[in-house]
Amino acid sequence: MKIALIAHDKKKNDLVQFSTAYTSILEQHELFATGTTGLRISEATGLQIHRFQSGPLGGDQEIGAMIANNQMDMVIFFRDPLTAQPHEPDVSALIRLCDVYSVPLATNMGTAEVLIHGLEKGFFSWREIIRERQEGGNQ
Repeated sequence: MKIALIAHDKKKNDLVQFSTAYTSILEQHELFATGTTGLRISEATGLQIHRFQSGPLGGDQEIGAMIANNQMDMVIFFRDPLTAQPHEPDVSALIRLCDVYSVPLATNMGTAEVLIHGLEKGFFSWREIIRERQEGGNQ
C-alpha cells in the first residue's frame, strides 16, 4: 500500500510519535511525505520515505496528483485546526480528492490509529483491487 504522511507544524511531533509507535506496520508499505515531516519521521524511525516538497511549496498538490491518478492508498494528515494555514486551499483540495477517490484519510491521531490497525489486519486490500482494475483498463 502507498501511504502519505503529512503534518502541520504544530502536529509534526505527534506524527513522529505515531510513526515511531507503528514503525513495524509502516515499514511494510511504500511511504510518501511532505518535506520536513518526511525528514523528521525518517530520522526518528529509520523508515524509507519518498519526500515531496513541503506543503506550502506544493507537496500537498504532489500527493493530490497521486490520489487523482489512483496511486495513493491512504493519507494520514495530522492537521492543526486551530492555526490558519497559508496554503489552506491546497489542504482543502487534498481532503476533497480523498473523498472523490475513496482514499481513506485520517486527520487526527484517533482516526489514524483505527486506519493503521485496519491496515495491519488487511482491511484495505480493496484498494489493491481498484488499482489493478484501473491498470488493466489503461492497457
